[in-house]
Amino acid sequence: MSAGQLSDPHADEVRRADEVPHADKVRHADKVPHADKPHADLAPLAFLIGRWQGVGVGGYPTIEDFRFGQEVTFAPLGPKPVLAYSSRSWLLNDDGTPGRAAAAETGWWRPQPDGAVEVLLAHPTGITEVYVGTVDGSRIEIATDVVARTSSAKEVSAGRRLYGLVDDELMYAMDMAAVGQPLTPHLSARLRRVEDAVAAP
Repeated sequence: MSAGQLSDPHADEVRRADEVPHADKVRHADKVPHADKPHADLAPLAFLIGRWQGVGVGGYPTIEDFRFGQEVTFAPLGPKPVLAYSSRSWLLNDDGTPGRAAAAETGWWRPQPDGAVEVLLAHPTGITEVYVGTVDGSRIEIATDVVARTSSAKEVSAGRRLYGLVDDELMYAMDMAAVGQPLTPHLSARLRRVEDAVAAP
């Protein structure tokens, strides 16, 4: 799949990123430590660095379709060859206003030789994931190598994600295998960069 194929299948239902709450609360890059000194090994992932906001759609065979707003941050972890990552999302009401909090995840993106990448993610739902994959220009494809969960977490067995930078927008699609379902489309979103440089949390 090419980056151009990342277009949202429900694009007519997706509202513009400027409707995302708190879009005006942008921190200044000149106050961010190490903002201009990412490790050289981060070059393949440099297009991700910044704070992104936007909207997307989700669904799964076991739930109703929904729309959500999202904020994602990628930041160099000081002088280390690692990107710190965080994401939070919230449901959107029928009129496009923000509703209740939805998913959140945090983790680290670790570039490897020969265009490889490792991604470690932790979720407050009791699930942790290790993804491995490849970076090809502004296209990233990763799939789970390991999924671990607590005894109280729902059953998730695999995930696959495709990221791409298209017309200066970060687009992604996510498939998930869970609760007895095979790998199935689950989320897709279109995000706009609202801040070029941020500090790792």
